[in-house]
Amino acid sequence: MRQQVFDRSWAAWMADTVLEKFPVLREKWSYDQSVVSKGLEMVWEVTGEEQYYDYIRQNMDRFVGEDGSIPLYARDEFNLDHISNGKVLLFLWRQTGEEKYRLAAERVRSQLDDHPRTTEGGFWHKKVYPHQMWLDGLYMGQPFYAEYTRLFGGSAQVSDKDAAYDDIVRQFRLIEKHLLDPATHLLYHGWDESREQPWADPETGHSANFWGRAMGWFSCALVDTLDYLEREQDREELIGMVKDLALAVVRVQSPRTGVWYQVVDQEERFGNYPEASCSCMFTYFLLKAARMGYIDASYREHGRKAFYSLIRQFIEVDQNGLLDLHGTVYVSGLGGDPARDGSYDYYISEPRQKNHLHGIGAFMMAASEIERLKTKA
Repeated sequence: MRQQVFDRSWAAWMADTVLEKFPVLREKWSYDQSVVSKGLEMVWEVTGEEQYYDYIRQNMDRFVGEDGSIPLYARDEFNLDHISNGKVLLFLWRQTGEEKYRLAAERVRSQLDDHPRTTEGGFWHKKVYPHQMWLDGLYMGQPFYAEYTRLFGGSAQVSDKDAAYDDIVRQFRLIEKHLLDPATHLLYHGWDESREQPWADPETGHSANFWGRAMGWFSCALVDTLDYLEREQDREELIGMVKDLALAVVRVQSPRTGVWYQVVDQEERFGNYPEASCSCMFTYFLLKAARMGYIDASYREHGRKAFYSLIRQFIEVDQNGLLDLHGTVYVSGLGGDPARDGSYDYYISEPRQKNHLHGIGAFMMAASEIERLKTKA
């Protein structure tokens, strides 16, 4: 059946599936809502179907008061994950001009003014994870930070655009400084400035493995933040990172399955498996970076191959004609539980889930880039 429907819009098909299977996307203020909303935003852009925009707005309006308040947003937890929904607020403000979305976005932006940092100025991933920077945090914070800066400038603590852009680029620079492996140009999952965490290398402070979804978050953060940077020197620096990462990513794309593995550089190791969310994220990253001219056009073929491979690997059509996405790891973190020790055995031990929102959102992002290829948009 899948072979017969390859020409159907996978982007719209998955978006229709989301609307049917998840009438209420989330009950709490959670970053996975922003991933699905971003995917739906992109499907709306390529299809013009208003039901996708309406769904984004209706689900966000469950959290935002008319005065811009967000009762379920715990600002003072200082969790970078809580920033990610700010992207949805800015999208809705751009579409409607309604003041409540701007005020809500301003509340989210204010968290970054007080968010705890490393001694070099890098955002801690969470207050409860002191002294730590994770790859995940770049996606949660920087695209929103950059878009807010472009739209509204600085804040009470960061006085102007230049200072804000300096801060945004600093986060990427620090992540590469502490997490980039010079041999493979892959990136480790996390770094502990204090070297106190059991998973932290006592000399370097970084964790021991290259987790697929963490690198996927980082890849999406790069290409999405570039949408909003205005200074040429900033753009050149991040584009250099994109080129470096693209080369590293295609080197670990499985020649056998066409997708990427949970621990990306150890495909043949016992217990490792193809993982859906990172495969969707890397596909999106390669296709968007090629479309924007950040990397050579030849990378499109790697992205196209990956997209149709992930359909074969992870997608099934259910009895109602809707899509199921299999093979997304539920979670993989560092610390907070002795089992989360950053080891290979830990990463392969976490359960996989059907229709996990991380994977669904990233799939729509990748599928929307495929649609743009079809229309040469």
